[in-house]
Amino acid sequence: MDLRKLKTLIDLVSESNISELEITEADGKVRIVKADPHATAPSYLMHPPVAHPVADRAPLVPVAEEVAPVGHTVKSPMVGTFYRSASPGGKPLIDIGTEVKEGEAVCIIEAMKIMNEIESDKSGKVTRILCENGQAVEYGQPLFIVE
Repeated sequence: MDLRKLKTLIDLVSESNISELEITEADGKVRIVKADPHATAPSYLMHPPVAHPVADRAPLVPVAEEVAPVGHTVKSPMVGTFYRSASPGGKPLIDIGTEVKEGEAVCIIEAMKIMNEIESDKSGKVTRILCENGQAVEYGQPLFIVE
């Protein structure tokens, strides 16, 4: 899709009352979602807290700490869309409890319409699958835990 056309679509969505627009053309598919101005930002986007007068502060509530997963983390080597199987509706390449060998394909990441087999960089048993099928993933994002 032409970059000028994409920018025009983004401007139209931002200036209108619609919250989401999806267009499919022969050369691809574009989905534009307007951010909800009242929604809370994900924790990874939040900035450190700013000091406010005591009257503006909410009561402090203890937060459970995240425990680092035990084992080796297989991370995404690229940005793309995570798939557990090689074809839609196909059998997943691995499941929890699967024994994998170093170099064995564990998932597919689609990037720019190219399906890339992602291989395990460690031998062991898959104990956790950290992504949902069809989920967008970032470079370095944890995908699996192998022990």
